[in-house]
This record gives sequence, structure tokens and C-alpha cells, in this order.
Amino acid sequence: MTGPRGEAFEIMNADATGPVVIVCEHASNHIPDGYDGLGLTCAARDSHIAWDPGAEDVAQGLAEAFDAPMIAGRISRLVYDCNRPPEAPSAIPARSAGIDVPGNAGLSQEARAARIKEVYAPFSQALDDLIEARRRADMPCALITVHSFTPVWQGVPRAVEIGILHDADTRLADAMLAGADPVRAIVRNAPYGPEDGVTHTLRRHGLDKALPNVMIEIRSDLIATAAQQAQITRELSSMLRAALARIGVTGSHDA
Repeated sequence: MTGPRGEAFEIMNADATGPVVIVCEHASNHIPDGYDGLGLTCAARDSHIAWDPGAEDVAQGLAEAFDAPMIAGRISRLVYDCNRPPEAPSAIPARSAGIDVPGNAGLSQEARAARIKEVYAPFSQALDDLIEARRRADMPCALITVHSFTPVWQGVPRAVEIGILHDADTRLADAMLAGADPVRAIVRNAPYGPEDGVTHTLRRHGLDKALPNVMIEIRSDLIATAAQQAQITRELSSMLRAALARIGVTGSHDA
């Protein structure tokens, strides 16, 4: 079942009762009319700088596996990156992965404020509301965000296959890593970590609410097809199921 939807977000499985909330901030590369494509080529708008390819499909698979609600971003992170706080320059990047973003160059404070109001504020409020509704209903809740990363960065192949990222609260990440498949290159806080400013959602909606939380980064070449997405979803579901049990977060997914 779908739930509330605004231009900046969509909530799926709104009435689900499983013990997690799934978040995919970079689900879409959509740039609304009025931004003139931010002055980018079609290739750039389709590339990883604009979204996280494959991440939404895995996030949806996890939401189904855990009977969990899910919120997805519906506007490109180049318009506003909902995993960054308003004060962060990278929230509206003028350059990303070596590509200039003309529509983001030299923005006035008014223009930045408008994007915060149009994209970040409704997304963040919708996630707040979703978590608060579960708190009022006394439902167990852990926060899981899903992302993808490029297999090559600045010409260097990345050996990491799946990153398990955390900020100050390591409970869920520790439990996942304890049960990680040794065949996979599953690494803590890689290819990014909190020092790179990528844990805003975990801090704002997990740490601040004392919820166990984790950010999952998947190398995009591992989730390029439906079959690959299904395989990674199965692997992550197994890891998460065991990890949630280890930290005592259980619910309808165990029925």
C-alpha cells in the first residue's frame, strides 16, 4: 500500500508493521521542470551523480521482506541531497564527481532556502511523522538507509562490495558485521564514513530518536539487473534478520 506522497517523497507500505523503517534518499534522478535540467547533459542527469542506481529496488525488496514502511526521495540529489543538512555545501553541490553543475553555481541564500523548503523539509518531516506514528503505536523500530556507489572512483576500482556505515550508534552495524558473509567484501564505514558527512539521516532520524540505525552502501555493478537486485536483497535480508535479533529488535517479520 502506498501512503502520503509529495513531489519530494513517496511513502510505500505505509501501514506495514515490521520492526524497521527503510529509507532511500537517492531513489530518483528526477529534476523538476523549472530547473532547466540544472544545465547538465542527459548523460550526466542519468549518471550516479544524480541518484543511486539500483538502490530503490533493493530498498523495496527489504521493505517487502520485513513488512516495513519505506520512504523514497523523488527528486534528484543534485537539486537537494536529503542526506545532507541545510548548512552543508554538499546539500546543493556546484560540482559532483568532477562534473560541474551549472544550475547550482552561485545560488543566492533565497534560492537555497527555496530548495530546502521544497525538497528537504517535506522529506524530513514525512520521515519524522512516519517514525513518530510508530512510536505512538509502541512498535519496535530500527532505521535502515539504502544507497549505492560506483565500482570505480577517480580511475581506481573499488574492492568493497557492501559498506555497513554507522555514526556514534554502532549497535546494528556491529551486529550485521558479526554475521557478514566472509565471501563478500563487506566493510565497516566504507567506501565512505561519518567523516565524509554521509550520516545525516542516521543522526537526524536515528541517533536523535535513540533508534538503532545503519546505512547500507552497495556497489552499483552488483545491483545492475533485477536478478542481481534480488540476490543482494536476499543476502541483506538474512544479515539484517539475524542482526535485529541480536540487538533485540523483533516484530512481525519473525512471525
